[in-house]
Amino acid sequence: MGFERKKILVLGAGYAGLQTVVKLQKLVSVQDCEITLINKNSYHYESTWLHETAAGTINYEQGIYPITSVIDASKVKFVPAEVTAIDKDNQTVNTTQGEFSFDYLVMALGFESETFGITGMDEHAMSITNVESARKIKQHIEERFAHYSESEVKDPNDLKIIVGGAGFTGVELLGELAERVPELCSQYNVNAEDVKLICIEAAPKMLPMFSEELVNYAVNALESKGVEFKLATPIVAANEQGFVVKENDEEKTIEANTAIWTAGVRGNALMDTSFDGVKRGRIIVEDDLSIEGYPNIFVIGDCSAVMNGEGENARPYPTTAQIAMQQGDHLAKNLKAVLDGDKTSKFNYDEKGTVCSLGPNDAVGHVMGKDLQGKKASFMKKVIDTRAIYKIGGPLLAYKKGKVL
Repeated sequence: MGFERKKILVLGAGYAGLQTVVKLQKLVSVQDCEITLINKNSYHYESTWLHETAAGTINYEQGIYPITSVIDASKVKFVPAEVTAIDKDNQTVNTTQGEFSFDYLVMALGFESETFGITGMDEHAMSITNVESARKIKQHIEERFAHYSESEVKDPNDLKIIVGGAGFTGVELLGELAERVPELCSQYNVNAEDVKLICIEAAPKMLPMFSEELVNYAVNALESKGVEFKLATPIVAANEQGFVVKENDEEKTIEANTAIWTAGVRGNALMDTSFDGVKRGRIIVEDDLSIEGYPNIFVIGDCSAVMNGEGENARPYPTTAQIAMQQGDHLAKNLKAVLDGDKTSKFNYDEKGTVCSLGPNDAVGHVMGKDLQGKKASFMKKVIDTRAIYKIGGPLLAYKKGKVL
């Protein structure tokens, strides 16, 4: 009887899934296992750069690279396909390229926009969920500026951009938009004073993960570039005119011909239909990143909830590229242990800090216990972005795609 290799199936080539594969291919031999990576696109995109693509401050091609450029084809089979169904008990996955069976499954299908049931949000607002949606936002903004420039009767709403949400994505997008506006005004012969960038946030404070000093710095930096903030202002609906908000218990519409929703993400919808105990596309994982009752199924990245704390006080860590890549690293070692007949080990998240950009040369952050702002924080952000590429693609890809060289 011949020895049958174990089948490891990895769904998704974002930070978590691709990091798992790249690390695992270095730990195993061709004889150890059969690794298959399935991803909708033939490329990996830096999801933490999508706000730059949306604003048009970088070309979308800068933030992507072919998946085949970082995998070892002798150990990993790459299948460009969309996953359509997962059968956890029969250990099969259906895709647009047929059915695949597995001994071990890695769920890393990434995130989707979450509108929290707000009426009209899906129909009337754009969101930044992938390269294509980011490119559509860029194109839409340029079309509105062009329309305003060419029209005899000017619609001031063509030059208004409203952003729902003052979290990470919203603030970083506003920073890039503020940088892009002068270029757009020059290109389309538009007066910069006629352009309005408005951020609407239900909470009384933006960027709650940062100190008051850093938040004040961020607000002042963006306001000085023309961004207007409406905090403690819940969005209750979206329509063709813009966002309907509640101010002092009264509803009013903030009009704009560009409305972008950045205030919520959730795990992939396939999680809800494939597993039990899923909330907003996320499932609480065991210590070794597997799921309860299925030690051969691992969930990482935006679809996983790694709990911080014990009992009733436990809360899931925010889903970030940082935790996703650490999960990928750790899971590769756990899969190698399983193949060798050893026990898996506990995943411990090492939070190194967070940096939020306010444009190409400005940022705020908290790294290694220290608050950073301005150019120092911006440089740190570029280092973090470049390190993510280096971790997956090595020095050559980091040199070609990174931001500090």
